[in-house]
Amino acid sequence: MIQPFDDTYFMKKALQEAEAAYDKDEIPIGAVVVVKNQIIARAHNLTETLNDVTAHAEMQAITAAANYLGGKYLLDCTLYVTIEPCQMCAGALFWSQISRIVYGARDEQRGCVEMGTKLHPKTKMEGGVLAEEASTLLKRFFIEKRNLN
Repeated sequence: MIQPFDDTYFMKKALQEAEAAYDKDEIPIGAVVVVKNQIIARAHNLTETLNDVTAHAEMQAITAAANYLGGKYLLDCTLYVTIEPCQMCAGALFWSQISRIVYGARDEQRGCVEMGTKLHPKTKMEGGVLAEEASTLLKRFFIEKRNLN
């Protein structure tokens, strides 16, 4: 039996958000927050649009999910994000006590794994879901940026 609401399904939704960021000339990272197979928050990078270095997809998604739930803790929630969270976002996710983080591609230079950032003890994290798609989109964005300059 095929499970329609699996990690791949929700990562595709995060990739749609990354495409929306790409279309706005933002670094193409997207995120969704899910609880009980329902998307409660969708977000993408808005650092250029808002002129705000903290406006990462994960930060936007945390705020939207907390508003939806009416509280600051994201217990029983899963964050799907196209790229491994950075140290700042991982710190915010720690404080949100999110239950699970699923990311697409690794960030070998600035990701929370490389930086040794601790997550909340109850948070589970796994990566590699549609990593190729997420990585390809990000690489295409930066190649185009270099070619314009």
